[in-house]
Amino acid sequence: MTTAAILPIVVATIASFVLGGLWYGPFFGAMWMADNGYKAEDLKRGFKPAVAYGGTFVLGLISAALFAAIVGPRPALGFATGLGVAIGLGFVCTAIGTNYLFERRPLRLFFINGGYHTLRFAIIGLTFGLIG
Repeated sequence: MTTAAILPIVVATIASFVLGGLWYGPFFGAMWMADNGYKAEDLKRGFKPAVAYGGTFVLGLISAALFAAIVGPRPALGFATGLGVAIGLGFVCTAIGTNYLFERRPLRLFFINGGYHTLRFAIIGLTFGLIG
């Protein structure tokens, strides 16, 4: 894999990571905690930042690398972004939606988590369309 091929993977991973921090922080963090029945103190107990953030980053790299394998080199911007939205809505949201139905989780939580992943993959696609 060339440096040119690695750059969009790393940039897309960083962009996804930043989005997650904003999404589950100031944007929807309070609602996410409430819908999961958490208090801020609950999330701090036993929290290992290196494991949580490091693991999230590695999983993001894997997602971006697989996206690269699917979309190919230098994809058209509209195609790559549309593919990202399709993956977010069509694969991720339907998968977590199935779980949420049986787990009886709140619809708002589905929109928070599904919205994040849809936007996340749209940003991954946008990154590949711009610099892939």
